[in-house]
Amino acid sequence: MSIATLRRAAKESVSGLPRAFWWLWASTLINRLGAFVATFTALYLTLDRGYSASYAGLVASLHGLGGVVSSLGAGVMTDRLGRRPTLLIAQVSTAVSVAVLGFMQHPVAIAAVAFVVGATSNASRPAVQAMMADIVRPEDRVRAFSLNYWAINLGFAVSSAGAGFIAEYSYLAGFLGEAVLTLACAVLIFLKLPESRPAQAPSHPGKAAPPETGMGAVLRDGRFMGVVGLSFLISLIFQQGYVGLPVAMGADGFDAADFGLAMAVNGVLIVALQIPVTRYIEHRDPRRLLIVSSLLAGYGFGLTAFAGSVAVYALTVGVWTLAEIVNAPTQTGLVVRLSPVHGRGRYQGVYTMSWSAAALVAPLMSGWTIDRWGAQWLWGACAVLGTVAGLGYWLLMRGLPAHSPETAAPAPSREAVTA
Repeated sequence: MSIATLRRAAKESVSGLPRAFWWLWASTLINRLGAFVATFTALYLTLDRGYSASYAGLVASLHGLGGVVSSLGAGVMTDRLGRRPTLLIAQVSTAVSVAVLGFMQHPVAIAAVAFVVGATSNASRPAVQAMMADIVRPEDRVRAFSLNYWAINLGFAVSSAGAGFIAEYSYLAGFLGEAVLTLACAVLIFLKLPESRPAQAPSHPGKAAPPETGMGAVLRDGRFMGVVGLSFLISLIFQQGYVGLPVAMGADGFDAADFGLAMAVNGVLIVALQIPVTRYIEHRDPRRLLIVSSLLAGYGFGLTAFAGSVAVYALTVGVWTLAEIVNAPTQTGLVVRLSPVHGRGRYQGVYTMSWSAAALVAPLMSGWTIDRWGAQWLWGACAVLGTVAGLGYWLLMRGLPAHSPETAAPAPSREAVTA
């Protein structure tokens, strides 16, 4: 492939998206570049502070619980206060709580602040996704969500590498560094991103504007809640790359360096393939993409039962990473399609909660299964979950047009698109 062809492909991948999207994208990248604490918290608690692995696991669970609790509240805030105020509150609160966590000494205080950090750091997700849906044209949304996902993984890959060097110097520097970069995101949002929430327009002249979508209406939306449930299953599968896989590789006699080498395939493939794969899938039927990605995820982890070398482990990581590349932007785009314009925040909040809940359940699932029956049963369970999810998407998406028009909604203001 010639350089000219590569340049043309890159230009087509990023062209046509509004300026506001790129400011939002930049804030995501900066935020993930500073995601040091998530990488080294377990090492900080066990090696630097001398706490047990069980306590470190408790802190991680409380962090995840904070995300579950905040997802619903942040979704309501996104619809009521607006996308921009919710983002600013979440980013500033995260910066403060992360900095405070670095100074905590008592184990109860550390656990309590970790819960707050989990809540504040996850509160921005519904607002980011709702704002992206507001400012990007329907036909470009899968590409926009994919580019945002690419920024998340690129930033996290860089921050994970940097976290080790920072930890050698000072763990406190990592906490304060993340706080500073999170504040930089808040400043960027304050200066460059106007509110994008669509105005409540009356359905007919002379009539009052329709009421906003309440949380009860979201929970009664059968098709959407089905997607949330399937998202939870898919998330359970993907979480095993971080909770089940290292335990299984350790039991097979592999060390942390071997696990890091196998998992490096995940980051490399996402950074290298996310954009070109999205160009291929963005105008294809999301129903088929979700079914295929579910099967790839389930059987990608299922193949781990046959792994006996780092190379084979890396191969299985490559299979389920392809599923991740396809699933993430497609599923987020589907959630937007199923969401009423004035309920996007609540819908995104409930959807985000499925991932946070999976982060809580996955460690329990993997630990209990491996201890009781062995890792092969865990990988078999992943294959079953992937099959169930694929069948679920097939059943739920029947009757949904492959490419439905945008629901009636006022177009984003010129200020929101060009600022």
